[in-house]
Amino acid sequence: MLLVGPTGIGKTALALALAQERPLEIVSIDSALVYRGMDIGTAKPTAQELAAVPHHLIDIRDPLESYSAAAFVRDALRTVAEIQSRGRLPLLVGGTMLYVKALREGLSELPASTPMLRAQIDAEALAKGWPALHAELARVDPYTAARLHTTDAQRIQRALEVFRASGRPLSDWHAHAPKAPGVDWPLISIETEDRAWLHRRLDARFDAMLDAGFLDEVRTLRARGDLRPEMPSMRCVGYRQAWEALDEADPPDLVALRERAQAATRQLAKRQMTWLRSMPDRHVIDARGSDSLAQLRNAIASR
Repeated sequence: MLLVGPTGIGKTALALALAQERPLEIVSIDSALVYRGMDIGTAKPTAQELAAVPHHLIDIRDPLESYSAAAFVRDALRTVAEIQSRGRLPLLVGGTMLYVKALREGLSELPASTPMLRAQIDAEALAKGWPALHAELARVDPYTAARLHTTDAQRIQRALEVFRASGRPLSDWHAHAPKAPGVDWPLISIETEDRAWLHRRLDARFDAMLDAGFLDEVRTLRARGDLRPEMPSMRCVGYRQAWEALDEADPPDLVALRERAQAATRQLAKRQMTWLRSMPDRHVIDARGSDSLAQLRNAIASR
């Protein structure tokens, strides 16, 4: 079963409450929680929460590494099978909608990632900038380039890698390559129509992150010397804005940082809701209801 919803809406708390009643293990559907050393800015479950309920697909990558939807699907399917073999119940929880879509609908079989080719593209980006590589992508794969921002390093890199490895544009692979079958698991979504309520929660959460030492966490990541702001890990909401703010000044302008990070987080929540509304078979739970746990129990019982 999948428990999804926009960022900051209360998915983790609801999953942990349900785990007090059932022999659950939680499988994260979150592209940021996979990274070690990124705890505060990702709202990663606390050590106590991780100890209370088994969690999976958290802290499985170094921030220097990338993690794809294909890797998530592979890891999630393996983990679910392992949980079921122990006689326990897997609950997949998170808000990375690309992962949800890939898991439910399947993925095209694309050429495997090639470290040497990736390194070559990274070197070109360092020399010329990602907008120049986006322009190259527009020449060989205009359909893919049209849906990507000129600085979307991760996706530009992957699209160029696929073209250079296969001679075929990524859009052609998506259109014609056979897909692996997806899974038909119940989808339960925590949502709210009250955007102001969600925005207040997101704003308060970011303030709590700052109070908990988020900027020191980002300083530690920067001090490693091997991470760059265009990497997938550092492009996570909050981290990207904090990195840029620290580039400008240290200590940074907290008012400006707060405004930029909160705006980016609200945009993320909006995109997640757009994804969710494209999934009409989802069972919706009202996040503001005092009986959300009871709603979740009823949703499970009806499946």
